[in-house]
Amino acid sequence: MPKSFSVIPMKNIVLIGFMGTGKTTVGRLLANRLGRPFFDSDKKMEYENNLSIREIFEVYGEFYFRQQEKMVIAKLSHYKNAVIATGGGVVLSLENMNNLKRNGVIITLAASVEAILERTGRRNTRPLLDDFAQRERIIKKLLKERAELYYNADYSINTSSKSLQQVINEILFFLRQGGYLRGKR
Repeated sequence: MPKSFSVIPMKNIVLIGFMGTGKTTVGRLLANRLGRPFFDSDKKMEYENNLSIREIFEVYGEFYFRQQEKMVIAKLSHYKNAVIATGGGVVLSLENMNNLKRNGVIITLAASVEAILERTGRRNTRPLLDDFAQRERIIKKLLKERAELYYNADYSINTSSKSLQQVINEILFFLRQGGYLRGKR
């Protein structure tokens, strides 16, 4: 049964971070716990294009994907009191981040390279990690390129060795301490 919380009106809880850090899973559970709607920007993009993320990359390329991502983020940023999980590359666009920050509290979910390798190896849905032999090198390179962008958030949490419940409790603690959340435990 969801616990009773209220989120300060107009503030979304936005989860950013590299692929495989737990944004979608944590986002769904957090939204359920708060009694708020949950949106995944990648799922919304798939729905609007009637293609999977992999198919969008294969058919139209990364540039088209990033343009579609901007449109989806612009729409999601107008929602209220939602929990939003973004794609790993959302931080590459200042426009995306400005839109999300305007109406949201930004939380980065991080993880070790080892945890990301294990988590992303479960599915073949990550177009940027197609070269299996080079996955670790690609992850390290992308993490290095994006590190500063990810840590320009309101809060960051490393999910590598924490349970889902620990991650959610830490996020809820931050939200309460920051005045973004009021209510019972």
